Amino acid sequence: MAQPHARPGEPFSVTALAAGGGGERTTALIKGRQVEVVRLVLAAGKRLREHRAPGEVTVYVLAGEVDFGVPGTVHRMRAGDFIHLEAGEPHSLHARSDFSALVTIALGAPA
Repeated sequence: MAQPHARPGEPFSVTALAAGGGGERTTALIKGRQVEVVRLVLAAGKRLREHRAPGEVTVYVLAGEVDFGVPGTVHRMRAGDFIHLEAGEPHSLHARSDFSALVTIALGAPA
């Protein structure tokens, strides 16, 4: 059964999203015409290979610890840390512990 997306104009609590690992999955919370918001979950030791997004990206770490690779450096990020990426900027992740984050991806202007 698909998880419903958050509805426009209705509050949505992200505090319950902090736990990571334990069989929890990455889930799209909002998929709009201009923005997508995803709760990203990685179990300790898991990686996301280098990839790019078509629009700007923000990542807010909810729980855990991750090595966040961007060209030329790797940032160790923990709960409460935030990063912004330009459109198309390559990045990779390696979860140092069970990890969850709130990821926002700009999709572009509506047609």
